[in-house]
Amino acid sequence: MRLVIARCSVDYIGRLTAHLPTANRLLMVKADGSVSIHADDRAYKPLNWMSPPCRIEEAPGVWRVVNKAGEELRITLEEVLHDSSHELGVDPGLRKDGVEAHLQELLAASPGVLREGYTLVRREFPTAIGPVDLFCRDAGGGSVAVEIKRRAGIDAVEQLTRYLELLNRDPLLAPVAGVLAAQSIAPQARTLAEDRDIRCVVVDYDALRGIERDELTLF
Repeated sequence: MRLVIARCSVDYIGRLTAHLPTANRLLMVKADGSVSIHADDRAYKPLNWMSPPCRIEEAPGVWRVVNKAGEELRITLEEVLHDSSHELGVDPGLRKDGVEAHLQELLAASPGVLREGYTLVRREFPTAIGPVDLFCRDAGGGSVAVEIKRRAGIDAVEQLTRYLELLNRDPLLAPVAGVLAAQSIAPQARTLAEDRDIRCVVVDYDALRGIERDELTLF
């Protein structure tokens, strides 16, 4: 990973245009080729970014980051305050808490709960940016990546989106559909997921464990 702190302005040129005026910012170039621009707020979310595959063309005072669609992120550097590279190695991925780990185990044993016809290929399917919880095939033999959460927010959608972007670059797997499975899904996360063609499934943990509810029902 390369970290550059610089006084710079940023222009995005593509389907839309966007401009960030001159300020001190963190430029992050990851091993997967992605480039993101960060301010000293907004938590994890970048101000602008370019997802891989893309190429970086560096010239004195300017970076041009261009993706395969010809969209461009142009970073004009006025002053570089810091420039360093670090080898992070392979990340072991996020460790699930007890409920999420058990949800993964239960859904791996019964993938048809997510949709009739699903069959499991592998749990913890490896990628360069971490393992996908479940990798399945649908009834037609299509690839499906499943991200499992106890409570799913926008972070979960972003995480699954990154997996899908990477998996869909493999011609042996593509097209890969995405499924976000959770005990509860925030409305904002559901809206974002549906906008990205990611299907949301709310799962009943107790039902998966075979526990009957105590509440009275009409039938």
